[in-house]
Amino acid sequence: MPHLLLLLLSFFSTKSFGFVPAAHNKKHHRNNVCSQTLSAAPEGALSDIVIPTVFNLSDWVKNDPNTDEEDPRVWVPQTECLSFRPLCFCVSQGYYVNLLKFKGDGVLGRHRHSSPVHALTLTGSWGYKEHDWHARAGTYVFEPPGETHTLIVDDDCEEMVALFHVTGSLLYVSEETGEVTGFDDVFSKLEKAREWYEECGLGREYADRLIR
Repeated sequence: MPHLLLLLLSFFSTKSFGFVPAAHNKKHHRNNVCSQTLSAAPEGALSDIVIPTVFNLSDWVKNDPNTDEEDPRVWVPQTECLSFRPLCFCVSQGYYVNLLKFKGDGVLGRHRHSSPVHALTLTGSWGYKEHDWHARAGTYVFEPPGETHTLIVDDDCEEMVALFHVTGSLLYVSEETGEVTGFDDVFSKLEKAREWYEECGLGREYADRLIR
């Protein structure tokens, strides 16, 4: 019994002493959090990626002095109607983030994802042949691992741009046999970007600065 009494006294004593100073120093604690948040990253941490102009907001924001003109060379051509703009090559975790752009209608051949994909449509409209939903500007899509589909842009669409966060491999498969015919992942996309930026004059390091 004495041991139980001591345990209860110890518990309430700890609770009270832990609560009162926290309330008394609430403002001081908030200041400490702010200063820690604004301090430099710890040694060995990776740096941020900040891209001021990812897409043109001129339709919504008029005469914004912070809206820079986009260099068309940042778009890496993939086919005649398809190009991508890389935003992040996360080789340490095996994913990439890019903008995918179709000029006019088009198709991204049937492919399978080994890991999840997140997509946000910025302009235009598209869907997958294997699904009945339709993505338009503002539509967010989550694609689960194991999904196999064919991306189709609408016939009357002048331009489609969507942000894709792709983890793992994208395996291109034959519609007839289902066999794998090719693939893309963070490393293949990085190499495509390096080659294009070297060719167009931006230099391979333009892609390398997006590596994390």
